[in-house]
Amino acid sequence: MNLQAFLITFREAFEAILIVGIIITYLNRIGQSKWNKWVWVGVFMAILASLGVALVFQIVLDGYATMGSREYLRIGILLVSSGLLTHMILFMGKQNQEMRSKLQNKVALILGAGGAINMIVHSFLVTLREGVETVFFFAAISSGDISKAIQSWGALAGLVAAGLLGVAVFKGSKRIKISTFFRVTSIFLIMIAAGLFVQAIGVMQDLRIIGSLYKTPGGEIGAMYDLTWFMPEHPIDETNYIRDTGHHPILNGQVGIFFKAFLGYTQDPSLEEFALYWLYYVMVFVLLARQRKLALLAEAKAREEAEASAELGVLSDGVAAASTLAEEQPGNTTAV
Repeated sequence: MNLQAFLITFREAFEAILIVGIIITYLNRIGQSKWNKWVWVGVFMAILASLGVALVFQIVLDGYATMGSREYLRIGILLVSSGLLTHMILFMGKQNQEMRSKLQNKVALILGAGGAINMIVHSFLVTLREGVETVFFFAAISSGDISKAIQSWGALAGLVAAGLLGVAVFKGSKRIKISTFFRVTSIFLIMIAAGLFVQAIGVMQDLRIIGSLYKTPGGEIGAMYDLTWFMPEHPIDETNYIRDTGHHPILNGQVGIFFKAFLGYTQDPSLEEFALYWLYYVMVFVLLARQRKLALLAEAKAREEAEASAELGVLSDGVAAASTLAEEQPGNTTAV
């Protein structure tokens, strides 16, 4: 869980820092630094609101637990979290000049409207979104124990790392490639999202909400394979394996817990878990490849338009120069 908490906090906190940093930098550049304090007021309020959301969410989760319905809520959290992570990877990872210009335009409109309230609300909302997403993801990776995820060293390390990277981006002398950061973290977030998705499938099959196309002769959900001999997904499974076979697995259950939490590893996946896990990867990478292709086409079109405009400009300059030269030639004067 710590690694998941680190990656999620690192990514979400850095997105918030990046957005707030762009706003502050823009205000300083246009000589409107007097609004900076209101931006920070909005950020502080968003942090408090996010903690409030975490508290309310934890109360709701505990309430479902007392009613014996926690697993059903967990399924929803796992699926929604997987969807949110996928959305973030596909549509919210483009931290580029376009995002910068859009933010600056919004800030310019807010300045035009005037009022500290508008600036507070804007910075509050952009920060709160990241905070609420983090709370939701923490609920998914901690099986509903949000406080455990918040207090983990992974969450703290993620905040520190995001802060240091933010300082490097806005204060450092070296240029940091934001696109590289989002590409690298997106790879790990795809793994986490796939793991959350397949965990939801597994829980639904355990609760018999969905069945399986592949069953044992006894009618139970069958496993595609069994890797307990290699890496059990929990120390209990390791103990049972040693008791039943007299042999030790190659990797112990502690390692299995890590990979189960991080990648959704299952020692004996059902047909649906196996197929949907890899289908998720195929779907995401196809969509990413399509996005990349569209971006390249847009860049090529922009270059062609720029080249055509430049050629037209050169041609116009040539015509103008020829016209001027013709007028300056002797004998080309017009009699009045």
